[in-house]
Amino acid sequence: MELRWLEDFIALARTRHFSRAADEQNVTQPTFSRRIKLLEEEMGTTLINRQTLPLSLTPAGEEFLALCEQTTDRIRLTRERIARLNEVQSRRLLLAAPQGLLSYFLPAWLEQQAPDPPIQLNLRATSWLVPDYFQALERGECDLAVSYWPVGRSPLELDTQAFEYKVIGHERLVPLTVPDGFGRPRFTLPSERRAPQPLIAYHAQGLMQATIDDHLARLPERCHFNVLAESVQSGNVRELVCLGHGLGWVPEGMVREDLSAKRLMPAGDAPWSIPLEVRLYRHREARQSGLEQFWSTVDTSTC
Repeated sequence: MELRWLEDFIALARTRHFSRAADEQNVTQPTFSRRIKLLEEEMGTTLINRQTLPLSLTPAGEEFLALCEQTTDRIRLTRERIARLNEVQSRRLLLAAPQGLLSYFLPAWLEQQAPDPPIQLNLRATSWLVPDYFQALERGECDLAVSYWPVGRSPLELDTQAFEYKVIGHERLVPLTVPDGFGRPRFTLPSERRAPQPLIAYHAQGLMQATIDDHLARLPERCHFNVLAESVQSGNVRELVCLGHGLGWVPEGMVREDLSAKRLMPAGDAPWSIPLEVRLYRHREARQSGLEQFWSTVDTSTC
């Protein structure tokens, strides 16, 4: 039994006339009459009293009409709900970001954007390195990517010509340590070769560690470290630093409460801190519905 047969029957019950009902259903009368006959055969009973003028429904036809109306109404409402869901889904933008930015930067930033931005977070991206974000944008696995980025040149060779970005924030990587028993930094910069400082580092192939290494290489004083651990996520670096295992560079915005409560303190003065941008990237050729509209509303005036 087809849905259009039910719609045919409703039209016939409303018009009480085969020709007018066929016109409403945009079919010829012979085709329409054949479909009504197939419907009666399917139900195993006569639904239309053809001996009356105008046509009338048999008792079975009246019962069947109620079922037809209920069924077609439910299907119509379901179609409308599905269409609304599809519309919302088509406007939803999948955003990839590192764990650090998800934990403290993005919630406040998203609240400042256009009302109810259609953003869905890709949590798998919290373990990605920066090249993984560009590959995901290239493959359409995400629509937007947010990343820390060094001010000026990037120490990693990354081909970003296919992408465009907006600077949506500024940050600093700050070298941090726990205080000792006298309220002084347990670990300090710089450090000598004979007494290397324990370092909680980032992934050796990641942009964060490359940025730190590049910055240190341009300072007049040299540092020597004993790398105890490497991590993709700045949250993991912060946690190990808070446990007193070593010093590490952490985005300042992530540790403001730690600094205020003196759970952490700088391991070096201002030259050891590293300025960063927070960049929002998209693929230049992306045509996802809603992406252009959202991109145009991103406010960079307060950055």
